[in-house]
Amino acid sequence: MDRKEVQKLESFFQRRFNVKGISVRPRPRKDDSAEVYFGDEFVGVLFRDDEEGELSYNFTMAILDIDLEEA
Repeated sequence: MDRKEVQKLESFFQRRFNVKGISVRPRPRKDDSAEVYFGDEFVGVLFRDDEEGELSYNFTMAILDIDLEEA
């Protein structure tokens, strides 16, 4: 993903969840995905899917059981 695409996705996340602290960052040595952060905390990976001319994005977020205990 290029910087312009990453910025568009970051704006989407910030608007959708009404949180300015969400950032999308390019992944080193990967051009089909980016990392999503809340502040300095990594929360998931965003994958670019360009199949048969239709572009979409898939966001994957793992939630550990230990994270649920802190809530």
